[in-house]
Amino acid sequence: MPATPFKRDVETRAIYQEPAPPVDKENPFQSMMERFDVAADLLKLDPGLYDVLRSPTRIHITSIPVVMDDGRLKVFEGYRVIHSEVLGPSKGGIRFAPDVHVDEVKALAAWMTWKCAVVGVPFGGAKGGVCCDPSEMSAGEIERLTRRYTANLLDVFGPDKDIPAPDMNTNEQVMAWLLDTYSMHARRTETAVVTGKPLLIGGSEGRREATGRGVMTTTLGAMDRLGMRPGQATVAVQGFGNVGSVAAQLLREQGCTIVAVSDVSGGYYNPKGIDVDAAIEYAAEHGRSLAGFDGAETISNEELLTLDVDVLAPCAKENQITAKNAADVKAKIVAEGANGPTTPNADEILQQNGVLVIPDILANAGGVTVSYFEWVQDRQGYFWTKDRVNRRLDRMMRAAFDRVYDAAERYDTSMRIGAYVIAIEKVAGALKMRGIYA
Repeated sequence: MPATPFKRDVETRAIYQEPAPPVDKENPFQSMMERFDVAADLLKLDPGLYDVLRSPTRIHITSIPVVMDDGRLKVFEGYRVIHSEVLGPSKGGIRFAPDVHVDEVKALAAWMTWKCAVVGVPFGGAKGGVCCDPSEMSAGEIERLTRRYTANLLDVFGPDKDIPAPDMNTNEQVMAWLLDTYSMHARRTETAVVTGKPLLIGGSEGRREATGRGVMTTTLGAMDRLGMRPGQATVAVQGFGNVGSVAAQLLREQGCTIVAVSDVSGGYYNPKGIDVDAAIEYAAEHGRSLAGFDGAETISNEELLTLDVDVLAPCAKENQITAKNAADVKAKIVAEGANGPTTPNADEILQQNGVLVIPDILANAGGVTVSYFEWVQDRQGYFWTKDRVNRRLDRMMRAAFDRVYDAAERYDTSMRIGAYVIAIEKVAGALKMRGIYA
């Protein structure tokens, strides 16, 4: 007897004997599941496979005692969520932020699973985080926090098990401390245990620019499909950190006019085009902030999202485009450099208005793709030139874009759901092939 396909209705809830949970579409995990459910319906996914794929494999919660500079002992809470290991060792960043919580980390871990599957990287998904405010901590306190977090999760991390990387408020230095701590316990230098490292200790050329480069490559793919010319396109970029600044710089090099950028200090708009290099240099000289930048007029981050531009690249945080402002988005293309910048309700509005959304699990997958390249180079002990890294990244990202675009057309749906369909189909197929160990 064939398995009953999954359907998001009363009949399905009766099968599982579960009450329908209240839906908070701005909760990151429920937001991810909303899209997952639509793709599962299209694929007629077996209910058992649905349950396996929606649930994290493991959730690790750990207390991290740290001796602060003033001698106080302070305890932080850390997380590592392993969502899937079906396609290979789990992969995902570690973020340090005061608002980190388990639902956010669960959602980000699941997104990593789908992201790796979409671009064809042989990893599963994971994510980590520590609830702390690094802006109020010294370098020594952050180092002690990182090393204790690593020591607490020694049985979780490993080059064939779970491979961390930088994320919000973590960087190459934090990854170097993680590498060193793990290696000291392993009694050998294990460069492949972490990616996003400094070049001196096994990092990859092109890794820092990889996520922004992926945004650029997929945006050019969308322009090509829509018959748009980069030399005639205007772009607004929300977020001017590593992803947003690199995406803006690379899109400008392709001929686009960057008319607006923003960071936590606000938005900066110049209809004739912003000098991106000058903005990057200014931010570097002023504590990574654009506050006071005089190359444009000031606007709010909210105004930036609704500018009359061809491309909008939200590269900041989650839930920036919502049901409240989606109808005001005038861009023809939204390239999601951030994770989860668009809520499900907003997705529906953008789709109705004919906006092509390049989903986060595709647009910002350049980072994990070059992390995979770094892991491969560490395992081989042979390192590639930056040109080779960029060529391979561009090829993989463009191929992934074309697969997702074609899937969206085939299922008559959005690119986001097309991406989820490709990812779920791949992971579910691998799971069925491997079977369930019992």
